[in-house]
Amino acid sequence: MNSKYEIVVGLEVHAELSTETKIFCGCKNEFGAEVNTNVCPVCMGLPGTLPVLNEQVVEYAIKMGHALNCTINGTTKHDRKNYFYPDLPKAYQISQFDIPLCENGYLDVLVGDEVKRIGVTRIHIEEDAGKLIHDDAMGGSLADYNRCGVPLIEIVSEPDIRSADEAKAYLDTIHTTLLYLGISDAKMQEGSVRCDVNVSVRPVGSTEFGTRVEMKNVNSFSAAHRAINYEAARQIKVLESGGEIVQETRRWDDVKGVNVLLRSKEDAQDYRYFPDPDLLTFVVSDEKIAEIKASVPELPVAKTMRYMSEYKLSRADSELLALNKNTAAFFEAVIATGKCEPKSVSNWILGDIYKVLNERKCEITDLALTPANLAEMISLIEKKTISNAAGKTVLEIILDADKDPNEIVKEKGLAQVSDTGALNAIVEKVLANNEKAVADFKNGKTNVVGFLVGQCMKESRGKGNPAMLKDMVVAAIEKM
Repeated sequence: MNSKYEIVVGLEVHAELSTETKIFCGCKNEFGAEVNTNVCPVCMGLPGTLPVLNEQVVEYAIKMGHALNCTINGTTKHDRKNYFYPDLPKAYQISQFDIPLCENGYLDVLVGDEVKRIGVTRIHIEEDAGKLIHDDAMGGSLADYNRCGVPLIEIVSEPDIRSADEAKAYLDTIHTTLLYLGISDAKMQEGSVRCDVNVSVRPVGSTEFGTRVEMKNVNSFSAAHRAINYEAARQIKVLESGGEIVQETRRWDDVKGVNVLLRSKEDAQDYRYFPDPDLLTFVVSDEKIAEIKASVPELPVAKTMRYMSEYKLSRADSELLALNKNTAAFFEAVIATGKCEPKSVSNWILGDIYKVLNERKCEITDLALTPANLAEMISLIEKKTISNAAGKTVLEIILDADKDPNEIVKEKGLAQVSDTGALNAIVEKVLANNEKAVADFKNGKTNVVGFLVGQCMKESRGKGNPAMLKDMVVAAIEKM
């Protein structure tokens, strides 16, 4: 990127809320249903129908507003946003214009080793539009109105983002926050979370914003990263050649890695907003707003920072543990037993247990593994009752059975041998059978110790204490 210019990015994130029914009618809010089966006269916009607001949509939006440190407007209204497109049968979308439900907030995100604060202009509620299906076999495009009326929140950031990396960090944090709050399934592959990207560039040191260009059809956060870098480079090239940036909307083609012009950018007046006459002004009491605020859990960035300070974990490990609400709760439940070190728990969860979760494509709560059993298994390793290898054997069993690790160790004879007499006999035998390795060690090739300890572990059938064996092997060779 040209060092003479600074990128300025603002993001508009649309998140579908996971309510049982749609925002203004009783139709099921469900992805993947047969085309045009979850529809009724209200969401189809037929004349004479009246919308009725889904109360849970308001509560979910307020919950996100609290999570993003917004001011909640207890008295607000709905507005009609007018535009003509085949997927919008009413020719208007019920949204919010001048009095959004939530506004003037911020979100702290981790970018590298820094915490970056990004302003949140507003969060408002609105209904989704339908979806066009382009099918050459049918000779054109078909309209599926199942998505009409699905409840959305639109989260609009301030133009505080200065790089594609910051944008991705912001989007990732929004995504995990939605999941933590339980208000959206946040499945980008199903369109549950979508974003529009606004990009402009300006000379470094300038306080004036450049002309922004909006990009649509950004279907993943990694695509947003690529799209921002592409558009910034395109604008810089235009400016460097003496041209001007025109405010417009462009379509991002992630396969080709380019964007193409869609239309000149609309402003608010182009949508002819006016208060929806079919919906009353609605009021949320201060008590209700406070009650919703109290239900907001500790969120991913705060949890990551706490793990780093309280448990002395690395940033990477802390982020991975905090990424999933269930995994974080499990990790903390193991720590709460007081039986083992946080770093050991982190290593086992992010290592062997994550591998199983990825293979089975499941959550940690789907396993029979309990925090108590994992804590006991790790404590047996830390007390050197069993080896790390024996711990893996125990873990394989307790993943699918609620069984005391002590019983498993006893049944399978996994207890580690730490008796010096027995270990000495093993060391003497191994050294006598590996004279070349002993000679190599004496000649300075100290890495053969690992091989010799491995032979001792094999001789002890995996029950020898490897730390003791290593010390004993070295001591025995030095005496030779």
